[in-house]
Amino acid sequence: MANRDSERGGGKQNNINNNNNNNNYLYDESSSDTHWTSWLVPLIVVANLAVFIAVMFVNDCPKKINGPNKACVARFLGRFSFQPLRENPLFGPSSSTLEKMGALEWRKVVHEHQGWRLVTCMWLHAGIIHLLTNMLSLIFIGIRLEQQFGFIRVGLIYLISGLGGSILSSLFLQESISVGASGALFGLLGAMLSELLTNWTIYANKAAALFTLLFIIAINLGLGLLPRVDNFAHIGGFITGFCLGFILLVRPQHGWESSRTNASLTRRKYSIYQYVLFIVAVLLLVVCLTVGSVMLFKGENGNKHCKWCHRLSCFPTSKWTC
Repeated sequence: MANRDSERGGGKQNNINNNNNNNNYLYDESSSDTHWTSWLVPLIVVANLAVFIAVMFVNDCPKKINGPNKACVARFLGRFSFQPLRENPLFGPSSSTLEKMGALEWRKVVHEHQGWRLVTCMWLHAGIIHLLTNMLSLIFIGIRLEQQFGFIRVGLIYLISGLGGSILSSLFLQESISVGASGALFGLLGAMLSELLTNWTIYANKAAALFTLLFIIAINLGLGLLPRVDNFAHIGGFITGFCLGFILLVRPQHGWESSRTNASLTRRKYSIYQYVLFIVAVLLLVVCLTVGSVMLFKGENGNKHCKWCHRLSCFPTSKWTC
């Protein structure tokens, strides 16, 4: 899955492992829930492609870049050609075009009351590489979830997780613009983890499924520590999706269907721990989104309340600086 990558003045993106095509292995294939036809995820992919084409149309590199040393990339594409690679190595538009089209920018959200950027930014991408990695990841993860749980629940997780990622990103990264679907994609990963935990009884290979998923999540969050990658969007999306999984992806306990047709078997549809996780997740999600939104629109800087949190998005080493 590709991260919700930050475009900081033409910065590079963070690729989430495409090994997520192994996520079929995480599910119990005997589940009767895998009957939905996936159409929302393909529609989201098409929408992102259409938005990228529209952004490149508006960008119109040949009209704005002149001179032999500032040549647009792939000029045969006309107004759809890309910015010079030293400005944007991801084969995409300029930062000013992304900002114009709805990129996440703290000052515009807080001081110009453009809260809609918290949502529009997740439909924009810094370049064709950024777009393709994110969309391939969405296909690998999202289609499987939609087949199991339907378009309404997966759509809610995708959108709300993207919003959660945008809020956390705005609180901690206030000097750059940010675009990409990675917050929403991390939300789907978080929902996969909570779905595994809350529906624990239906899985045959519990330990293997949990280890595989935790490994994928750890690798991708670890990659978010690289410079110029918006790991706060990843973390915000993941936490939001993790809570939503307990709320929206609950399934009946193993053996409940049999107990409905056999009077000698008595089994509750949902266990006590599923109810507890549901209530805790609802409370946590409401509190986090409310507090985060209030802090954001009051103009708070998250770094003032957490002196070490900036290292969660970029950890300095001898190889790079943040």
